[in-house]
Amino acid sequence: MSDELPDLTRLPESPALPDLRASDADRERVAEQLRDAMAEGRLDMTEFEERLDATYKARTYGELEPLTRDLPSHGAKVSMVKRPVSDNPAAIDWDERMTTGEPSSTVGVAIWSGFSRKGGWVVGRQFTGFALWGGGEIDLREARFTSRDVEIRCFTIMGGMQVTVPPEMTVVVKGFGIMGGFDDRATGEGTVDSPRVVVKGFALMGGVGVDRKIRKMEKLRLKEERRREKLERRESRREGSG
Repeated sequence: MSDELPDLTRLPESPALPDLRASDADRERVAEQLRDAMAEGRLDMTEFEERLDATYKARTYGELEPLTRDLPSHGAKVSMVKRPVSDNPAAIDWDERMTTGEPSSTVGVAIWSGFSRKGGWVVGRQFTGFALWGGGEIDLREARFTSRDVEIRCFTIMGGMQVTVPPEMTVVVKGFGIMGGFDDRATGEGTVDSPRVVVKGFALMGGVGVDRKIRKMEKLRLKEERRREKLERRESRREGSG
């Protein structure tokens, strides 16, 4: 007999399933769905925090299910089907980041101004950024990719450009500076199946920075983890004094 439970979203009238006890993994799946919804702009920070608090306080599926009921169906409902939980919930699934769609943008230009490419944009095989007396921001932490070999070309003249990548990404920096700087500290190997991103170009009397930073979702996850630990300690003290 299978120990898998049916999907709650397919049994909305069942009076028994909502009373089943939820596990830590179930609560974490709902928290991940809420993080995605906030990143997409479907929830503001106040709504996100309220639902997140309710998620970690929930004890049954009946308490968890309403928290994602009004979100899109692509994974936003509470799933009663047990799935393996990753040892590292923050790890990037690079296969999910690959897409067959068209690049969102292939060029960014800043002349006495600025440009920004960040969030869930689609990166093609090549992106070129140019800044003249201006600045550019190229953030790949939440990006999706059409190829596992990507070339980011950065050219600055008396301007600046910042390339930000997640710690899990394979990066090679080949640019150079002329009376300026081209930071190569981010060069290094990433996790298995990570896209290989080559950053090249030059900085003339300007600068190009390439930094590894954790993703916004990972910052939120760490914040949630600390909040959950605080709630658990509070409940333990309450139970101990009862």
